[in-house]
Amino acid sequence: MLNNRYVQTIILSRVFLQLGIWVRNFAILLYVTEMTKNDPLYVSLISVAEYAPIFLFSTIGGTFADRWLPKRTMVWCDLLSAVSAFVVLLVVHNGSWYTLFLATFISAVLSQFSQPSAMKLFKQHVPEEQLQGVMAMFQSLMAVFMVVGPIVGTFVYQRFGLEISLCVMGAMLLASALILSFLPRDIKTPAAEDRSFTRELRDGLRYVWASRPLRTLGGTFAVSGLAVGLITPLTIFVAMENLGQDKSFLQWLLMTNGAAMLVGGALVMTISKKVKPQTLLAAGLLVSTFGATGIGWSTSIPLTLLFQATNGLCFPCIHIGINTLIMQNTEGSFIGRVGGVLTPMFMGMMVIGMSLAGYLKDALALHTVYTVSGVLFFIGALILVPLMGKRREVDVNKAQG
Repeated sequence: MLNNRYVQTIILSRVFLQLGIWVRNFAILLYVTEMTKNDPLYVSLISVAEYAPIFLFSTIGGTFADRWLPKRTMVWCDLLSAVSAFVVLLVVHNGSWYTLFLATFISAVLSQFSQPSAMKLFKQHVPEEQLQGVMAMFQSLMAVFMVVGPIVGTFVYQRFGLEISLCVMGAMLLASALILSFLPRDIKTPAAEDRSFTRELRDGLRYVWASRPLRTLGGTFAVSGLAVGLITPLTIFVAMENLGQDKSFLQWLLMTNGAAMLVGGALVMTISKKVKPQTLLAAGLLVSTFGATGIGWSTSIPLTLLFQATNGLCFPCIHIGINTLIMQNTEGSFIGRVGGVLTPMFMGMMVIGMSLAGYLKDALALHTVYTVSGVLFFIGALILVPLMGKRREVDVNKAQG
């Protein structure tokens, strides 16, 4: 896998991209909590600004990704994200900090065109038996930045402030675009420009509906998205309220989770050819059931860190299982559109959950919200049961044949 030029180049570009995103995320989070005196509504709005575009634009972005040249799309998305960071920097410098939400929003919109383009290149240039391993490598990269990102993001913001943090973000995005420019020339799809956008969009919807594995994934996506959304903005309150720590303790919670993700990603890479992706996904959701509930109720720092590590260890199972199922059950020409149909099911419910998180925390209690999230993870695992049964039946028939 590491000898594949496409894998090498895209992963290297993602190193710079992830570094810029983490610096931006922590700078905005810490700055907004300072400006609003830890108002949970504004904290949850940061997550909404980051994830709402994924719901709103993933279908459009996925369809265009199937039409456009993937290398060119990825390079332009990184360039435009960098420009948006510098524009927001100028506005913030003049005193309007609310535009920080705009920087996050624009970057998230452009990612909906860039990410399916990367998946399309993998589908075209990576052998199918290596796809789950490549997804595991990507998950491991995310895990590395779950460890490194909070440290770097907090350091840059506390040492240099918001404006330098935005400059770092822009520079990292420019570096990512430069690295992607060294990819081989795109393979042009015959007459891609002549096909109707609306027709391709309808074809994508029909494709998903006709596939039982993809339909099942849609149901799991929706329930799991709501579960994730309810707790994503509230981690900082686990640090401050449950554990009685300063908000900067958030970085240690995320680092623990990230270190465990790194280990989990490495484990999945070693067993990727032996375990079916739907089994990985179900196991990850079941563990998240207990992890989310435990984090919500724990007031002990060691116990909370243990639950964070447990969640992190099994999160790669969710991420890798989902992406592998999509890649294995989708033709190359439909990769963008399938992602564009399924992603809104997850992200739409996630945005709803994030929008409700601040209100539910005030109306109920932090541990109650986390418990509800755990129950939703369990329901997501149950939805996968018919799919797993079907796959076992197919395997038995093949063995008998």
